[in-house]
Amino acid sequence: MKDTALHESNERHEPSPLVTMYGDFHIHIGSTSRNQPVKISASRSLTFEAIAKEAAERKGLQLIGIIDAHAPGVQDDIASLLDRGEMEELADGGIAYKGTTLLLGTELEIREEGYGMAHVLCFMPSFSAMRHFSEWLSSYVTNMNLSSQRVYVSGRTLQEQTAAHGGIFIPAHVFTPYKSVYGNCTDRMSDVLDMELIDAVELGLSADTDMAGCISELDRYTLLTNSDAHSLSKIAREYNALTLAEPTFKEWALALRRQNGRGIQANYGLNPRLGKYHRTSCVKCGQVIADKAMEAKLACASCGSTRFVQGVWDRIQHIGDREQSLVPAHRPPYIMQVPLEFIPGVGPKTMAKLLERFGTEMAILHQATAAELEETVGGKTADLIVKARSGQLALQSGGGGTYGKVIDA
Repeated sequence: MKDTALHESNERHEPSPLVTMYGDFHIHIGSTSRNQPVKISASRSLTFEAIAKEAAERKGLQLIGIIDAHAPGVQDDIASLLDRGEMEELADGGIAYKGTTLLLGTELEIREEGYGMAHVLCFMPSFSAMRHFSEWLSSYVTNMNLSSQRVYVSGRTLQEQTAAHGGIFIPAHVFTPYKSVYGNCTDRMSDVLDMELIDAVELGLSADTDMAGCISELDRYTLLTNSDAHSLSKIAREYNALTLAEPTFKEWALALRRQNGRGIQANYGLNPRLGKYHRTSCVKCGQVIADKAMEAKLACASCGSTRFVQGVWDRIQHIGDREQSLVPAHRPPYIMQVPLEFIPGVGPKTMAKLLERFGTEMAILHQATAAELEETVGGKTADLIVKARSGQLALQSGGGGTYGKVIDA
């Protein structure tokens, strides 16, 4: 009996092999199961349970970060799902639903005196840690029920509290014009945050790795590409391939820190030209303009407005401390993948055929061969999907709050 027990113990502790998993770590909750609003600008269909089902059954993601888990109504939903046995907490962090692990996070807005507003993401390793963090947070926000609340402490204090709870701290969509560290807060992240307490950096939809390579203070950090989804269909429009042993919070933390063989294999993101704020644009009509026209306060040639939004590409030209981008060797490739819903001809009926054949969107994007795609949806659409996977479609740039679009039909 003793020998058998020892043998079983050794089997339990045999390390799992490292495998590829896919994750999107910025998904908002629109409402609770009782229809209480959480993220006002998000779809009400985005409940905690619905996100889990979408990620596991349709998207095929192994890890997701659900933002807004600080809200009391969301925590009630989580507790109910755990009590009913529909989900299960993992010993190494995260909540398991079918083949997907849910990581609990929150997006908060910081503002240092003399600087603009910036959004940051704080993830906790367990439900109890999130509850404890929420108790602390409740003294420093106006409304705990809503998403992306202004927190009335310094960014560094928020970082310290995140670390004290065993959490992960990630500046969000750092280049977008509104409420981001570089977009409208400061020229240098070190002005407002403790650089030692940053675990990773989220690029945002209008930037890529090469663009980030123009700013040297980012060199040390792992970069993430996430969807910032405000509807179910937008989940995994940007995502990451990771090398992990298991889909857990502990493994994710190791990957962000590039430890024990864990890491990010690839960032799968939109071509920055498809982002809403890639180039400087007119606020009124969305016309993309030269950045110099904004500086000179010239009127838009299309509508005469003098109100412009500086694009991400143009902003980086202003604040970058390198003339040429330098991408550190530890960074994985940034693969400019066009989401399936952006592809001409991939409507609901076509998508249903693809899912019936291949099961999930990750399978369509990473496993289906060109021949299999052609058998399912025909040659023209199959060719567009193949091109979309490797960023070969022709695009029209976005700007001024309007997404770019595919013009290769």
